[in-house]
Amino acid sequence: MLHGILLIGLFSCAAFYIGSAKIFQELSFSPMIIGIVLGMLYANSLRNHLPETWVPGIQFCSKKLLRLGIILYGFRLTFQDIVEVGLAGIIIDAIVVAVTVIGGYWIGKALKMDRDIALLTSVGSGICGAAAVLGAEATIRTQPYKTAVAVATVVIFGTISMFIYPIAYRAGILDLDPQQMGIYAGSTLHEVAHAVGAGNAMGAEISNATIIVKMIRVMLLVPVLLVLALWVAAQARKNTSAGSAQKGKLAIPWFAVLFLVVIGFNSLDLLPHSVVEVINYICTFLLTMAMVALGAETSIDKFRKAGAKPFVLAFILYVWLLGGGYLLARYVSPLFL
Repeated sequence: MLHGILLIGLFSCAAFYIGSAKIFQELSFSPMIIGIVLGMLYANSLRNHLPETWVPGIQFCSKKLLRLGIILYGFRLTFQDIVEVGLAGIIIDAIVVAVTVIGGYWIGKALKMDRDIALLTSVGSGICGAAAVLGAEATIRTQPYKTAVAVATVVIFGTISMFIYPIAYRAGILDLDPQQMGIYAGSTLHEVAHAVGAGNAMGAEISNATIIVKMIRVMLLVPVLLVLALWVAAQARKNTSAGSAQKGKLAIPWFAVLFLVVIGFNSLDLLPHSVVEVINYICTFLLTMAMVALGAETSIDKFRKAGAKPFVLAFILYVWLLGGGYLLARYVSPLFL
């Protein structure tokens, strides 16, 4: 197991090194995104030339370290963030997340997509990109290549948005004031890194609102995962034959509950800022290791197997986020500001 963990650790170090390059920092490509690409390169080149005894270590990174990374992600958030952004951001975030996740599932069903890929793509688009996909993957326990496909969709469309939003705002195409623009960007951009990149490009006032609204969306990952766990258990019971003794059991995503506990602890501001920064760095490294490990289980053949439908779904959700998010920020947010 140790050999597999060390291999993934080395790839993760490489992801951090590559991510420090100026071009990737300007594109707001986090080490996590670079990590899954490196993992996929490994899966399609050296994977068959290394001992199978290393596989348990890789799987440990994609499962156990993944959950620990999600828990530590709570140190990036506080409940004070919710108070600062106000009711408008909370309501719009809730609408965006609910419509994206539920609507994405039903659209995926209409497209006759794989259920797990549809769920992962919808959760990633609706909440916080790759981190949300990882959280959902840990809850429904699906195959790694499905996670990689979902991550690919949110990275592509999230990166496009990161460039479109500042250009559209500065060109006067979006008839929104700074507070509304911050709510719009924070409630619709896929990744936290995308929200930071786009927000900084539009000025400090918009950046602050964007990041806070985005962080509230991240918090919504907890109730979404709990509901998802209940739904998966219900589906398992429904699909179990009447003559079978085995029933679908509720797999409570305890890592999501602990994620919420960590947010509560962080809200008390008991730890020095320097300590929290170190924890956040460790969290990013653990999630990068998880992404590398998931990529390492994803070959090109599996992408071909998934087909074009995940990207069609992601595009439909992207259009909803652009249009629906704008209408919510333009006409609904003033009712609560």
